[in-house]
Order: sequence, then C-alpha cells, then structure tokens
Amino acid sequence: MHFTTSAIGLAALLAAPAQAFFRMGCGAPIVTERIDPIISPGQVSGHVHQVVGGNGFGFTQDYAQARKSTCTSCTVTKDLSNYWTPILYYKNKQGQLQRVKQNGGVLVYYLQRPETNMNLKAFPEGFRMVAGDPFKRNYTSDFAGTAVNFACLDYNGPPRAETYNLPPTSCPNGVRAQVFFPSCWDGKNLDSADHKSHMSYPASGAHDNGPCPASHPVQLVSIFYEVIFQTNELEFWEGDMGTKQPFVFANGDATGYGFHGDFINGWDVPTLQSAVDKCRNLSGEITDCDVLTPYLQSGDLQSKCSIPVSVDEDITGPFDKLPGCNPITAGPARAAVQNCAATRIAGPKLSFTDKLSQGWAYQGCAQDNVGSRSLTGYNNIYSTDQATTSVDTCMKACAGFQYMGLEYGKQCFCGNSIASDRAPQASLAGQCNMPCNGNSTQICGGGSQLSLYKACTGSGCTNAAYQAIGDLTGSSVAPAGSSAAPVASSAPASSVPAASSKAAASSSTTIRTSTTSKAASAAATTTTSKASQNNAAVTTTKAASSLPSGYGYVTVTENNVVIVTAIKTVTASASPTKKRRKHANAHKAHKAHKHIRRDSF
Repeated sequence: MHFTTSAIGLAALLAAPAQAFFRMGCGAPIVTERIDPIISPGQVSGHVHQVVGGNGFGFTQDYAQARKSTCTSCTVTKDLSNYWTPILYYKNKQGQLQRVKQNGGVLVYYLQRPETNMNLKAFPEGFRMVAGDPFKRNYTSDFAGTAVNFACLDYNGPPRAETYNLPPTSCPNGVRAQVFFPSCWDGKNLDSADHKSHMSYPASGAHDNGPCPASHPVQLVSIFYEVIFQTNELEFWEGDMGTKQPFVFANGDATGYGFHGDFINGWDVPTLQSAVDKCRNLSGEITDCDVLTPYLQSGDLQSKCSIPVSVDEDITGPFDKLPGCNPITAGPARAAVQNCAATRIAGPKLSFTDKLSQGWAYQGCAQDNVGSRSLTGYNNIYSTDQATTSVDTCMKACAGFQYMGLEYGKQCFCGNSIASDRAPQASLAGQCNMPCNGNSTQICGGGSQLSLYKACTGSGCTNAAYQAIGDLTGSSVAPAGSSAAPVASSAPASSVPAASSKAAASSSTTIRTSTTSKAASAAATTTTSKASQNNAAVTTTKAASSLPSGYGYVTVTENNVVIVTAIKTVTASASPTKKRRKHANAHKAHKAHKHIRRDSF
C-alpha cells in the first residue's frame, strides 16, 4: 500500500503565491456509457465512462463540434469542454457486480503557477489530452504514477492519508478519486498518437508547479479532477473481507492505479485566457473570478443538459462481468489488451413509453420546481398510491387535462399549460431517467424533471425526437491528431510515438442510427482491424477514400498485437525521459475544501 504525503494546512496554502486557482462544478453527467471520442473515435469504447460538459459530445468530436453545444452540465457557460472518467463497480463475494453511485459529476480545478512562468496559456482550440493509464496495476513514483490518488472521506473525523490505490478500508463518506493532468505542452501538437506525448509533467517540483522540460516548454493552466463515489451508501463491506477492498473500475482495475481522465477543450479560448491571467484569488471559489461570474449558471440549468444513451446495454447491474471486455485484474502486471467482438451503436433514443395509440404524445423532459410546480392541476404528491405510479396510472388520472407529467419515479402531475421556460427543448435530453415505481420498464421523470406528455388526436400525435448536436451515431471520423500554430519554442520535432495500450481493441463495428421507432434507419460502417504480428514500428499506412483529406491509418504494436486506427497525420514530439523521483510536498490546493459535498456544486 502506498500513501501520499500528509495534507498541507490551509494557512500554508494561503501563504504561497503559487496557489491561485478556481474550481468549477460539473453536476450530473450528460451521459454514462461506453463512449470515448479520443481513444475510440467512431465506435463503442472499451469501458464505461461518465461524461460531463457540453452536449456537443459524441463518438467523434472536434473543437467546432464542441462549440456547437447548446448547453453544458458545468457551471460556466463559456466552457463547452468535455471531461470524463471511468465509473466504479462493487463486486460482492458471489462475484456479482453493481454500479456505485456518484455524488454529482466531476469537480474540475484550474490552477495557476505564476512563480515559474507568468506567461501561462489557456488550452488552444482543438486541444485534447488524457491522464492516467487504464492498463496500469502497480505503483510507480514518477509524476505520471503519482498523478492519480484517492481520499477516504470521513466528514466527522480527522483527515485520512490519501493513497495511490483504492482505499483498503471502509470510508464513512465515500471515496474521492483524483487525477492531475500534465501541464507542459510541446507548443505544436493539439494531440498525439498516444494522446499523451504532446504533453509532459514538469521536469521537477510538483505536478502543477515546476519548470517545464525543454521538449515541452509551453506552460498551460493545470487541471485536476475530483470524483466522489458513494461507496458508503450500501453495505458494501462484508464482515470477513478484512483489508481486501471490493471495488473495481469499469476498465477491470481492482487496484485504482488504472484510474484515468480524458479532456477535450471546448472553452471560448479568450475567456479562459482572461480567467487564467486575472483570476488570482486564493479562495478557489469561482464566484470570486470576475471574468467568469457573468457566465455562471444554476444547478437546475446544469441538470437539464444531457444527451441520450446510444449504446444499448445494461451498465448498472447486477451482472457477472463488466460491460465490454474487461476482465478484473489486480496486478502487479499490466492488464492485457483484449480482443473481443464489437458492440453496435444503436443511436440516440429518448426514454419514454409510446402512448400515441391512446392519445398522448411524449414532449420531452420538462423542468419542475418544488416551490412552483410546472403543472398545477391534479397531483398525487400526498397520495398513498405512489408505489403503483406508472405512465398508465398517470394517464388515467390526467384524463381531460392537456398535459401529464411524471417525476421522481413516483409522482404524477396534470395541467392544461406549461410555461415556455419550463417546457422541453429538442436539443436538451434532460435527466428523466428514473424507473416508475409501479412499472420498472417505464420512465417516470427525474429529480425536479418531468417526463411530459400532451393529449393529442390524429396527425397531431407525434412523439418528440432528440435533435442531436454531436455525433451520436459514429458516422464520421474524428480528428484524432492535429497541429496548432507553433508557439515560439526550441523543442525539436520527432517521430510519432507508440500509441497507448488504451487504444481500442476490437474487430469490426457496424454503426446504426435511429431516432424513433418509425424513423428510417441509416447505416455506416467503420472498421478497426487487429492482427498478431511482431513488428514494433509505428507506421502510417494506406489513406482510405472514406477518410477525410489528410487522414490515414496508423498501426501500433502493443503486446505483439497490431492495432490499426484512423488518425490525422501529424508530427508529434517525443515523450520526455521519465525520471524516478520522490513524491514529496506535492501540491494540494484542493485541500482548501477538504470535503466536497454535492451542494457545493
């Protein structure tokens, strides 16, 4: 077991001029499924992620697509980026797996390091990166290894030492997973073949505080994720388990060393640059940043932002194996790349019950407010029949009304009108995802959100269809690598580095799209091939006619397996030599608010 250094006191943090930062809450995920446009563009990804940020997110994505987002689940509306991490599961002694709930989505820290370089840069347009290694199963003391750690939360007791592995003990208030991203950029490439080599951690100092290596001389603002898993919510720890912790990440990682995060920039870059330059408060409160306060939104607006699930599979459990092809491993050897049959993308689908034949058309997910209800006719809030609530029972109760809405899995509301600012919007899927108490195959809204239906007749009966902003069918190829306008730098260019073993490992994927049951289906096919060879070189092969100009296929050998993937041809900088270094006095700015609760989002 490996522990981090002890927490730095708040007074010490405030005394250091380097600790300016602001933190941004990103509430409920916009989607949770096997999707990753960085590692697995155009296809179902290897394991399940929870994604926060803009609703322009999709199976492929570039900066322009991110900026088309019409909402974000994060606090700042000028930030249409996407941030994602794997989800966590509990494995009982019988081997059954069940998803562990999260407290909100992701808390993202933006940290500045003025004492090393006042000329901090915002992320450029088109920038993307990953931190962590999903195949890692052992501790290493380099910056990349210590960038991932965990806090065992106990709000009523003294702070516990953080660990680099999943805590081997029960945590009264859950487990907080944390990942620090590299902040030194080569100044040229917006991405690289392994999605890491265009970036580096500092040459010395701490993860976010130290000089950049000559190969990566441009200092970007540092980002850091916190994700709280409610491991305390159920009786997960069984009496005779001892110190063998029962949790495993979606990528099959039973250690925690393989936790990781992904980031695609969608910021309005001038706004972020201004915040980096001017928001030098030590509180970390985003409300203290005058640059961003005009663009802050409420938690209610954040919660309305989501996209429909496009991969038709159970990700909650209980089940016998993890979604995808992710055998559970506990190290110390690296997990192996798996070669499994591909999963089809079903396309975006709103969750509702088709009642057109009975004169009710689904309108979408509408907003509600406990203090001011959206539908003011009948409701069953104080009724004893909430245990049997379903779309069918609500439909009967609302006979004669123009609208019916279901909320929180058990509540039924009726009314003859709904305010325009509460009505569903075609590009906002909302968070109507709670099964009905009386029929678990039906959806009855969500927290302060209504599954809204309208009475209709004849040709006026049409169910709402989600108007996708991003690529939810996998029908286009994402710009997996690209170059930026060079920043003045002495960093030499080098050959494309070997890709990470996180690269997708699948056979062929047929991608289908559908909107409603009556819509015509369109199909496109993306193929990723994989063959066993003993060639360690990375080569750019044929340019396919189906790919955009400038794209080709890159083959990378990983464990004697050749992975072939579509990528834009670029020249990436070499990864700096990794040095073994002690992890001492690491930056702990996030300690300024030791315990993050959802209401602080």
